[in-house]
Amino acid sequence: MNELYGFDSSSPGMLPPFSIESNDTSAMARHCSVGIEPRISSERIILLDTQPVFSASVLAEMMRPDSSSTVSVLSGESLSAEIAHKIMGIQLAVLLASVCHILLVMSEGVHDASMWHLMSTVDLLKHGISNPFSLTSFVSQSSSSGLGKDNKVAESEEYMATPIFVHTKVQDQDATPQNFVLLKKALLKYFDTCSFVKNHRTVPPERDPAVVHNNQLDSNMPNIHLHMIPLKRRDENTRAQHESFISALWKLRDQILSMKSPSSMRPVSEREWLKNSAKVWEQVRNSPIILEYCRTLQQSGLFKR
Repeated sequence: MNELYGFDSSSPGMLPPFSIESNDTSAMARHCSVGIEPRISSERIILLDTQPVFSASVLAEMMRPDSSSTVSVLSGESLSAEIAHKIMGIQLAVLLASVCHILLVMSEGVHDASMWHLMSTVDLLKHGISNPFSLTSFVSQSSSSGLGKDNKVAESEEYMATPIFVHTKVQDQDATPQNFVLLKKALLKYFDTCSFVKNHRTVPPERDPAVVHNNQLDSNMPNIHLHMIPLKRRDENTRAQHESFISALWKLRDQILSMKSPSSMRPVSEREWLKNSAKVWEQVRNSPIILEYCRTLQQSGLFKR
């Protein structure tokens, strides 16, 4: 996020716009970001950083001695801290998917699929949330929940940010072109029925990853964005890596900064976007679909009451 902002870490005395985990915060098992923290770069790019979703440090802060939640995530619902923590992560993800152009979905290593599951849940529960870049979806709404006689307008204009899946801290043995191809195929298969790839269901026959070079897939395959960032090492210049941390980070930055918003979207001012985003958050908090999902979790028996 600091790289996207344009922060120069070599400048003496300059603090990064987004906090970086220190040895102290790591030793105390604390998180750096709280809620959603916005920053605006000199190019007027709005960057939103969110607290870690499904983090034990966040759960510990919101848990009472009786295991109930100190945070009210759904109006009128008394929840255990464990369920409230899960619903809070889903709400934050739904909000960001609704108000951003690009959504960075960060995972650690190549075997962490928890954020994939979160994105599939977001795709399932995001229905009925207005598009902040479309005036009609707000004018037609009769309530903050997004439901009413004109809800068909909102449904027809449902919007979702373009996700970019980023796997960080990838070990040297995993950061190979062949593994990149296999990971992307797994990603495509996992999200085959999701809204951001539903228009590209036809996948060509399997190809041997050994013959694919330079992280390239068949041009006919569905377009889903994936990046692998190698583990940053002090001595990475002396190690035999397929790609360095800096090179992979710059490649990610170049792609994000070169991406444009959909041509069908109406341009909005920063003030209008902020105002509309606040309305979207109210819709997320009052979403009957997320409420029903929460009640299903309560009845599942997987969480303490």
